[in-house]
Amino acid sequence: MRNFRLLDCWKLGMKIVKLTYILLEKLPSSENFSLRSQMSRAAISMPSNIAEGCGRNSKKEMGRFFEIAVSSAFELETQLLAGQLIDYFDQEDINNLLPIIHDFQRKTNSYRLKILS
Repeated sequence: MRNFRLLDCWKLGMKIVKLTYILLEKLPSSENFSLRSQMSRAAISMPSNIAEGCGRNSKKEMGRFFEIAVSSAFELETQLLAGQLIDYFDQEDINNLLPIIHDFQRKTNSYRLKILS
């Protein structure tokens, strides 16, 4: 078992959760059960899967949960860009969150590959 709270990728994931929830306040109430729901679930899935992976006994299982965390980051990235496309989010919103998502993707995937090697 590993202490997930020490991992930079988990810390980034938690930062993304906070920033995402702040950003979601910009959405109209009509989005409560669609984009808002999807984005919040994708964001919370990122650090949650890292934590769950750290509780697994095999490197292969742990790596799989890190892979799911990266996939959730790609999902959140797509939803963020979709929100911009339909004018819910502006360029500043994208510029604030997207680089952190990309950093999360890189660090989590790098750590996953290190686990599996």
